[in-house]
Amino acid sequence: MNPETSSLGFAHFLAQSDAVGKTLLVILIVMSVASWAIIAIKGLTLVLRNGRSREFLNFFWNASSLEQVAGEITTHGARDPFSHLTSHAMQAQAHHAKYGAAKLEEAGSSGEFLTRTIKKVLDEETTRLENGLAVLATVGATAPFVGLFGTVWGVYHALVAIGMSGAGTLDKVAGPVGEALIMTGLGLAVAIPAVVGYNWLTRANRVLAAKLDAFAYELHTFVSMGQPLGTGAGADAAVANVRALGARTAAA
Repeated sequence: MNPETSSLGFAHFLAQSDAVGKTLLVILIVMSVASWAIIAIKGLTLVLRNGRSREFLNFFWNASSLEQVAGEITTHGARDPFSHLTSHAMQAQAHHAKYGAAKLEEAGSSGEFLTRTIKKVLDEETTRLENGLAVLATVGATAPFVGLFGTVWGVYHALVAIGMSGAGTLDKVAGPVGEALIMTGLGLAVAIPAVVGYNWLTRANRVLAAKLDAFAYELHTFVSMGQPLGTGAGADAAVANVRALGARTAAA
C-alpha cells in the first residue's frame, strides 16, 4: 500500500483544512448535538406525558363528580395537558360564578368565558408541544447544504494545491477530492436524524392535540352544564365554539 494513500482520511482532511472548513465542521457538530438533545428530551417528555395523560383520563372518566376530579388535581397537581386543561376550566367556571364579569377579559356569559379559557389553554399546550421543533426543522433543512459547502470548499483548496504542485494525475486528485466529500456525508448524517425526529414528534403532537381537543368538547359540557353530552339542545349550543377548535388545531 502506498504510504501517501494510507495517510489519507478524515484526520488528514481535518489537518489540511483551513479556518472555514473547521468552522463548518464545528457548526455540524453543534447542529448534531442540539438535534439529538431535543429528540432525547422531547421523546422522554412525550412518553411521560402520554403515561400521565392516560392515568388522568382513566381517573376522570371513572370519577363520581367534578369535585372528586378537583380533589385529585389539588393532591397530585396538573402534570399533563388534560389535567392542566381541566384545572383551568374549573377555576374559570368558579371564578366567573363568584365574581362575574369584573374585568374586560371576563366579559360575556359564563359559557363564553369558559370557552375563551379553554381556547387559551389549548393554544398554550400547542405552543408547548411545538417548542424545539423549529430547531429540528432548521437542522434538517440546512445541514446537507452546510456539508456540501464544506465539500466545495475542500475540493477547491485541494485542486489549487494540486495545480500548484503540478501533479495532476488521477491518484493525486482522487485522494484530496474524496476527503472533501466527507463533509457532504457528515451533513447528511446530521440532517437525517433531525428530519426523522421532527416527523415523529410532529405526528405525536398532532395526535395528542386532537385528543386534547376532543376532551375539551366533553369538558366544556361537564363544567358548564353539569350533564353528559347530548342531553339537550342547550348543551349542543353551549359547546359549538369549542368543537370548532378541533379544525383549527388540526390545520395548525
